[in-house]
Parts: sequence; C-alpha cells; structure tokens
Amino acid sequence: MIIGVPKEIKNHEYRIGLTPAGVKELSVNGHQVLVENNGGAAIGFDNAQYIEAGAKIIDNATEIFATADMIIKVKEPQPIECKMLRPGQILFTYLHLAPDPKQTELLIASGATCIAYETVTSPTGGLPLLAPMSEVAGRMSIQAGAHALEIAQGGLGALLGGVPGVAPAKVLVVGGGVVGTQAARMAVGMGADVTILDRSLTRLRQLDTEFDGRLKTVYSTADAMAQLIVEADLVIGAVLIPGAEAPKLVTKAHIKAMKKGAVVVDVAIDQGGCFETSKATTHQDPTYVVDDVVHYCVANMPGGVARTSTIALTNATLPFAVTIANKGAKQALLEDEHLLAGLNVAAGKITYKPVADVLGYEFVEAKTALNF
Repeated sequence: MIIGVPKEIKNHEYRIGLTPAGVKELSVNGHQVLVENNGGAAIGFDNAQYIEAGAKIIDNATEIFATADMIIKVKEPQPIECKMLRPGQILFTYLHLAPDPKQTELLIASGATCIAYETVTSPTGGLPLLAPMSEVAGRMSIQAGAHALEIAQGGLGALLGGVPGVAPAKVLVVGGGVVGTQAARMAVGMGADVTILDRSLTRLRQLDTEFDGRLKTVYSTADAMAQLIVEADLVIGAVLIPGAEAPKLVTKAHIKAMKKGAVVVDVAIDQGGCFETSKATTHQDPTYVVDDVVHYCVANMPGGVARTSTIALTNATLPFAVTIANKGAKQALLEDEHLLAGLNVAAGKITYKPVADVLGYEFVEAKTALNF
C-alpha cells in the first residue's frame, strides 16, 4: 500500500501523522510511505530522518493525495484537503464530525473510507486513540489555565498553588474521565484546591482512592454546579460523549455568576464545547472574554506541545495503521469490531450513529456501507 503523510495545515498545528519510527515500521511491512517536505521539521523530525526510515519526500500535498491509497493525518482534513480525497481512498485521522457539518458534507461527497481516531474503541470500553491526546490536553489545560489567571493575560492575578499564608486557587474540573483525571493530577501537583464533578459514583470512588483525599469529589447536579462555579478561579470543561456533540453543562448564567477574572478552559471544544459561551480559538489567539471571564478554547490544544503529542499519538495509532495497510481497509475493519467502531464515513454514507443523529443524516451500518 502507498501511504501518504501530508503536512498539517490547520493554524499552528505542527504535529504529524507518522514519526520516522512509524515510517520504518510500515516500510519493513512492505509499504511505501510518502511524507510531505518538512512535514515534521518543526518538531525535530527532518527529511533526512524520514528518508533514512524508508520514506520518499514529496514536495506538495496535492501529489500525496493523488497517489496514496491511505492518508494518515492528525487533525480533521480542511476543505481543500477534503476535496482532494477520492472514492475508496482511506483517511485515518481525527475527524470530530458532530460539530462540523461542512467537513461531514465534503467527506460524504468524496466517497472516501474515513476512520476517526476518536471513535476507535478497545476491548475494555476505552478510546485508545483519543486517550493519549486527552492525557496531553488534560495536563495542558491546567498549564494554560494557570497562565491565563495571570493579570497580564486578563485573569484575576491568582497563583494556582498560592504561597504560605495565601490560599491556593480553586479549580473545578467538570468530568472525571481521562481529561479530567489528568487535569486534576496537574492541579493537585501544583498545590491547587481541586474539586471534580462527575455523574458516576463508581468513578468518584475511584478518584477518591487514587488521589487519597487530596481533592474533593462531588456528584454532579445542577445545584452542585451552581454552587461550585461561583467559587471557582479556574474551571476545566472535560466532558465527552464519544463521537457526539458535547453537552452544554456550563450555561451563560453560570459564566455571568463567576468571579471577574476567573478562567474557563474548554477541552471539549473539538466536539463543540461544553460551555454555552465557547467558540473555537487557536494557539495564535487563544483567549477571549465573556462577562469578565477569560475563555481558553483552543481546538487543537495538544498541538501546543506538538513533539510530545505526536510521539504519544503515533504510539497508539501505528499498530492500527500497520493492520490497515497489511490487510486493506475492508478486511481490517471486518476482523476488528473495535477498529470498525472508528468508521464514520464510507461510500458516501454516515456509519457512526451519533454523527448521523446530530447532523440529520440517515445512519447506515458500517458493514452495509462497505458491502460486507
């Protein structure tokens, strides 16, 4: 199989779909890998390393899309990239279709077989290709939030961990999954006063045990949210419904009730955001203010630490990429129900129900779309 790795073109996105180690793995399996010129140069993976691993360097993305059987990316394809896809071509990347009707429309029109990292499942019920970036984003959310709390950034001028004689900042984490847990880990490590809201008592018990009383766990109700958010200096939105649009758990009224100079970080922004006041931002211009509350809503947060993120992501995606390349998409999907869960679009049909439901498309079973 010919595998294409174009350079990412989203604003301030420096991650890349394969490292040189990944190229070598695919090469020794008998596949040809095309990497766009300087695709990984910004994060220390230069052309020479890719060539040594067995890749061929291609000057432009147009040639890669025209030649490759499978495209491996990081971020969702931009409109210009969607229009270069062709029927039967495999696209393996993050898609986040639920809040993105335009991309969905273009992928349907392309006829490509589109497998989304974020909905591939594991035997234990997890999301193994989303988890690495959730871990990065969770940890970064505290780093970004702490910076935004500085008065020069528009925040109220609070140090997350406080100092002797001064109370630490109050951090509210909405959601106790991978993102929320990693955010809590960083915030606790920095000495903040941390509370996690979640609707699963089992998960709250696990967190209580894991953190050994170093944070507070609260069952999520409308009343609990209303009480805690007015006290919070920093709120992390860490809610996920796999493949679907994020629920708006923090309302405009909640934001209006918060302290002047408080900060909210919406890690769910890729799926539309879990704050009513959220709108996607970039690393170039990451924050804006609503009702005196600083909002950080960068849609590719892990891209800010692109080298770490690329290595973490490709560690998880590479085994699936090798399987798809070795067997072809149809056989690989048919033999692995967990990979099949990642199929969102095939042969012009929506094959992931939450996306079909939220965007108003007919849902077609994956096996039906692929004529299994």
